Amino acid sequence: MGIWKLISGILNIALAAFIVFQSSMAGLSNALEGNNESGGTAGLMVAILLLVAGVVSIVMRKKRGKPNIAIAILYFLAALIGFGLAGSYADLRIWAGWCAICGVLALLAVRKGKETE
Repeated sequence: MGIWKLISGILNIALAAFIVFQSSMAGLSNALEGNNESGGTAGLMVAILLLVAGVVSIVMRKKRGKPNIAIAILYFLAALIGFGLAGSYADLRIWAGWCAICGVLALLAVRKGKETE
């Protein structure tokens, strides 16, 4: 699972940069249309949580137990925000799905860690 944490951490950091740009454009679009949606802001929150989870994943890739639970919580929180507040920003649902997948894999790392102890 250490290799997965490294690869997903690097990928999540890169995705966070892309999501920040995309969310900024979605927020600008929402502001210009005046549709009172918060998809752009939700996208920025998802990007921040994805960035933090990616960094924690890289730093704690050799650890077992509590760091994996913290990573899973960050991913699931990002997924919850993404699915709940996407609005017309449809790509945010894709990023939220990715966060949910990463959260499940982090929970599997917790379970695998308990089996090897």
